[in-house]
Amino acid sequence: MYDCILVPTDGSPEVERALEYAFELAQVHDATVRAIYVVSVAGYGGLPMETALEGVSGALRDEGEAAVRRVQELAPDGVEVETLVLEGSPSRVIVEQAQPDRCDLVVMGTHGRGGIDRLLLGSVTERVVRRAPVPVLTVQVDPTESGEQPEQPSLAVE
Repeated sequence: MYDCILVPTDGSPEVERALEYAFELAQVHDATVRAIYVVSVAGYGGLPMETALEGVSGALRDEGEAAVRRVQELAPDGVEVETLVLEGSPSRVIVEQAQPDRCDLVVMGTHGRGGIDRLLLGSVTERVVRRAPVPVLTVQVDPTESGEQPEQPSLAVE
């Protein structure tokens, strides 16, 4: 049913909960997991010097490489992981990567970064859910916020 499962990551530990679901689905369907990190320098456009922007972009790219490398490290044996670090608007890039000829499912956390970033940028997950041409599985990354006990994913088919 699934050949490629797209998993956007921001490098936060909360994303690992979404990865658990993606990995289990990949094992069940013999699918590839494509982990992407989107470098978004749009919020730094007001910096006075071009070299400062290049420095920020380079630091964010390094952060992205570390984030997708972490996905590879967490992958169970037998799950193929492809990684990409891309630039642009996170929701737009994720939707572009979620085309049926590229990936047929997106698995992502209900939120990644929080605080002022979330207030200023809105919810990337919400935008992806509204625009993606393929199914999107959203995973509550911190179930303790709702007072529930965290559950381990179980997608096994009997």
